[in-house]
Amino acid sequence: MMAVAAWRIWRAAGFSRGRAALTLFLVQLFLNALWSPLFFGMKRTDLGLLDIVLLLIAIVWTILLFRKIDRVAAWLLAPYLAWVSFATFLNFTLWRLN
Repeated sequence: MMAVAAWRIWRAAGFSRGRAALTLFLVQLFLNALWSPLFFGMKRTDLGLLDIVLLLIAIVWTILLFRKIDRVAAWLLAPYLAWVSFATFLNFTLWRLN
């Protein structure tokens, strides 16, 4: 769904008008990829929490930018936002307990 959302933005706006939205999409993908090594690999719940909070902010911001171009693309990111919100809660709980 994430790939389809980004494709819809690229198709609707191209790289010129959709640059900010697509760049932020790539930023949130990077933050997403960074979380697993921090949380699972290094066992750093604190750094994982920092990363996932930044990821959550980036996802919301991406949705807002996508919505300006294509509302369907923005809605396609809703399950991702829900999952990362739940993962943030779990990460916070583990950080607090340790």
